[in-house]
Amino acid sequence: MTLSQLGAFVFVARLGSVKAAARALGVSEPAVSQSLAQLRRHLGDPLLTRSGDRMVLTEGGRRLVGIAAQIVALGAEATTAVRAGHPARLHVVMANDLAEYVAGPLLCLFTQRRPVDASSGVAPTAELPLLLASRLADVALGAQVTGAGLASRPVLRCRLIVVGSPHGRRDHWLVGPSGTDPASDTSRLLRLLRVQESRVRVFANQTAAWKAAAEGAGVAPATAHLVASQLRRGDLVPVETAVTPLSAYWYATTLEPPHRPAAADAFLDFLTTPAATQVMRTPDDGIPRSRFRPPVHVSIWS
Repeated sequence: MTLSQLGAFVFVARLGSVKAAARALGVSEPAVSQSLAQLRRHLGDPLLTRSGDRMVLTEGGRRLVGIAAQIVALGAEATTAVRAGHPARLHVVMANDLAEYVAGPLLCLFTQRRPVDASSGVAPTAELPLLLASRLADVALGAQVTGAGLASRPVLRCRLIVVGSPHGRRDHWLVGPSGTDPASDTSRLLRLLRVQESRVRVFANQTAAWKAAAEGAGVAPATAHLVASQLRRGDLVPVETAVTPLSAYWYATTLEPPHRPAAADAFLDFLTTPAATQVMRTPDDGIPRSRFRPPVHVSIWS
């Protein structure tokens, strides 16, 4: 019985599928399935069975899941303890649009001020409590996250608007991956406007969605300050709707103070500084692109 096997079990149990667990852990579905199969053989119990489109716990699985979650968290704490004296590690998970535009410059500025090995990743809001509780992420930045043992605070107020080309279509809605996250501000806007799913087109990233909007393919939700340069150039124009501009907040969520690492505390303090606020509002100013690092996953397999 290994940490990776227990971690795979906990993530499948909490998220309901091998696919969701693999995505959250940053590994392949076969890797999760293999770990789960090995744990089942070792314990002599199926632990999880399929019910409809979800995996549900057996009686033995219900007895194991709480213990397994504690062991996975303790494993992460053990790694941190052994690394004492080495540069601290910080893994920040973000909403897709924040990871695309803000992660690089924000973490670059933070690591200029602190000797921290910082990385970022992308995860849906529903997966954040488990990633934090399992110590696979130290800070979540994006939508507000609630749950036992979590502390969430607003770090930036922003506005959600709708943009399009001056003479483009207005009947199609173009969204990035955040449009598939029910807890995202983009999804909240679409619900308020009662946009039918058939009128929504999802792109691989936010940049592609805004580019398509600029080319006249439809309209796109946008965080106003992230799209400001396109508005100044005239590539995009604001499109009036009944609910925009819509107030929104970016939140930083961590474990409660006694349980989070010092690097997370340092990052939370950094987020309150004028310099961090400036970078979040104008992420392209002052940080060389050559210093950006792409979002990565850090998992119990790493």
